Amino acid sequence: MAIRGYHAHIYFDPHEVDHARAVAAAAQVELDCPVGHFHTAPMGPHPRGSVQLSLRPEQFARFAHWASEGREGLTIFAHGLSGEDLADHTRYVIWFGHSKPLDLTIFA
Repeated sequence: MAIRGYHAHIYFDPHEVDHARAVAAAAQVELDCPVGHFHTAPMGPHPRGSVQLSLRPEQFARFAHWASEGREGLTIFAHGLSGEDLADHTRYVIWFGHSKPLDLTIFA
């Protein structure tokens, strides 16, 4: 199975929206990646508010280096895009910061 890209979800709580916006803006500048919609409540499998960064495979190493420090204390859930949603959210994952249980019932 080929990974054709990555999503990185920056997690935040309601009182951290401005902080998350600043981190996402820094990622966009540093990595030249699109930033998605800010969801201020859990959405899909994500247990907290989040915003998605979309990354090409060749960007991921640079992203991982950036995320180690650039996340500024926020948790980032990153996963591969293989075309199999359940595997993408369980098998092809990397956490930067504290991991959180996902709501995998949406894949049932």
